[in-house]
Parts: sequence; C-alpha cells; structure tokens
Amino acid sequence: MKQVSIRTEYIKLDQFLKLADCIPTGGMAKALLQEGLVRVNKEAEERRGRKLYPGDIVEVDGEGTFEVVAE
Repeated sequence: MKQVSIRTEYIKLDQFLKLADCIPTGGMAKALLQEGLVRVNKEAEERRGRKLYPGDIVEVDGEGTFEVVAE
C-alpha cells in the first residue's frame, strides 16, 4: 500500500487520483469513476468531489491501493 501525503484537512477524490499518479489529468477521473474502478474504504465510489481524510484507503483497479496520510 502506497501512502500519499496531503497538506490540507481533506482532498477531493479527483485531485487525489492525480496526486497518486493514477491519472495524468484531473479530467480523466470522471471516466475512471464511471467505469467503477475506484473504491474508497472498500465501497465503490463515483463522486469526483468525495472528500478524503487521513486514514481513508483508496483502491484503484490496475493501479494499486493508497492510504491518505497527513503531512
């Protein structure tokens, strides 16, 4: 599991996917989410604006598992 540090209280899912190098641009998040390839804390997620907080676990099919951590 790869840890991804954030400097703020939370980060939106689309921004997180870019920060974790799962997608090259934030705009690609929509397609990834619509295809059902992203799970947050083991539940399928389709909202780009979902707020992630330290301790949340994001699973992306084909990319791996990531944990949100505070910097």
